[in-house]
Amino acid sequence: MSKLFESNEILQKLPKHLKQFIKPQNYEDYSAINQAVWRYVMRKNVDFLSTVAHHSYLKGLKQTGISIDSIPNMYGMNRILKDIGWAAVAVDGFIPPNAFMEFQAYNVLVIASDIRQLEHIEYTPAPDIIHEGAGHAPIIANPEYAEYLRRFGEIGSKAISSAKDYELYEAVRYLSIIKEAPTSKEDDIASAEAKVEALQKNMGEPSEMALIRNLHWWTVEYGLIGSLENPKIYGAGLLSSIGESAWCMTNEVIKLPYNINATYKDFDITKPQPQLYVTPDFANLSLILEEYANTMALRRGGLSGVNKLIESNALGTIELSTGLQISGVFNHTIEHEGKPIYIQTIGKTALAYREKELVGQGTHSHLEGFGSPIGKLKGINLAIEDMSPRDLAAYNIYEERIVNLEFEGGIKVSGEIITGKRNLQGKIILISFKNCAVTHNETILFKPEWGNYDMAVGKDIVSAFSGPADLSSFDLITHKTSSNTIHIEKSKEQLALEVLYQQVRDYREGTNKTISRTKVLEQLIDEHPNDWLLPVELYELAQIGNERELSEKIMNHLESIKQNKPQVGHLIDDGLSIVRNDKINNH
Repeated sequence: MSKLFESNEILQKLPKHLKQFIKPQNYEDYSAINQAVWRYVMRKNVDFLSTVAHHSYLKGLKQTGISIDSIPNMYGMNRILKDIGWAAVAVDGFIPPNAFMEFQAYNVLVIASDIRQLEHIEYTPAPDIIHEGAGHAPIIANPEYAEYLRRFGEIGSKAISSAKDYELYEAVRYLSIIKEAPTSKEDDIASAEAKVEALQKNMGEPSEMALIRNLHWWTVEYGLIGSLENPKIYGAGLLSSIGESAWCMTNEVIKLPYNINATYKDFDITKPQPQLYVTPDFANLSLILEEYANTMALRRGGLSGVNKLIESNALGTIELSTGLQISGVFNHTIEHEGKPIYIQTIGKTALAYREKELVGQGTHSHLEGFGSPIGKLKGINLAIEDMSPRDLAAYNIYEERIVNLEFEGGIKVSGEIITGKRNLQGKIILISFKNCAVTHNETILFKPEWGNYDMAVGKDIVSAFSGPADLSSFDLITHKTSSNTIHIEKSKEQLALEVLYQQVRDYREGTNKTISRTKVLEQLIDEHPNDWLLPVELYELAQIGNERELSEKIMNHLESIKQNKPQVGHLIDDGLSIVRNDKINNH
């Protein structure tokens, strides 16, 4: 985290396990070519988006301190973002979905600090600073949208993933990295694409995380707002893509009203979207989010909630009706008449109440798992949690008494009660036994020789969610990426081209007015004949200085590039159009 982040107190509230994903931005690593790519995309975007983006966009650019001419410095951004209650951190490409969501819950914007290559100026499958900084950051200046984003993170970080989700995340991350790397072979890219496609086709029943990621995609990334006939853009994927922001406004893209059905619409990150969803306003986004949250195990609990955690094979939590929270990797449940009557974890487990670990009930006490009956005692209408001290004594549930408890469904607990723990309302939430045996019919679930037995008290499972109840109960600083962004050593030719870009940038910014732009152009034509962006920048300077002869030379060179590389023709034309519009607007 370092001193560079001290300017924004929001970052100080981040838990340690999220800090493991943060990396330094290393602003000095951006070359003059990177800066030119940023400037081109931003000028083109702002020129186009001023008419088709939600009004919060241009206003937000100013509020978040994002410059059109220079890649944003995150530390400068943080000083400005804190005024609207947010912060930004740099990460390496895609991070796990739960972590991404959790950052949002803490009002922290995750920014992939790398920038796309000039060859991928219109679109990159890898998250980059254009997408994150120019797409996500400006819209959060709108308070209603910012609250939606925070709330989305809060709910999304509790969504339960499947084991296949993580495999898909790693495959998509790897594909995005090699697609952006200049040295990647076509065969390797095709192989990575095939792996992603195969995984996508065999995901089975979509997990909560898969469904909520759909909502994220169709709103935060690719959302439109307003009417179906005249929508405006607010999704970061559209705001940061100079190709898709124009494409999405055409009749080629189907516009649908945004509702809960978007949850079940999958997306393909490698292709332009064939349909988009339009929300009438930002408040509607929050309504749909809450509608989806009502279907999650977070709010429904029950047998299906435990089963989702078992299928995830990952750290998760169940909360009982008493408020007791059990966190661990769930691996087994016994059910009776559609209800869970016994739950079992494997490995380190911790018990908590209101997100705070119970004293003496951490992972050191439950190293090899935890099991407990859930539900009511057989033949007794009053659940243990609802019993008064007098009721408990009547049923022999009392310190130092030997008791035989039989639960509905056949779970039996026999042993000597040591003590109990109560919640703030006085309800008993945990009973500890010695010399205890736990059985289900003929199956032994716990033997006296295994030590003391802690029995959770709760008639129902009211919630099940991803991650631990108390973050400090587990060592969560364990993330290891299977792939890292590829940074190749630059060739002599690339370094020489960067010098020319830097000279033009220095001239435009007034730090060195002695540079001969004619010589720069001649060197470009001789040594880098296919580079198209720097000639566009030179043309801009020639137009500002009313240098007709230089302008003509540049135009002739650009025409020859268009003939040699027709695929960049529209990029050149768009760049020239912006220069001419600027000249008209400045006179």
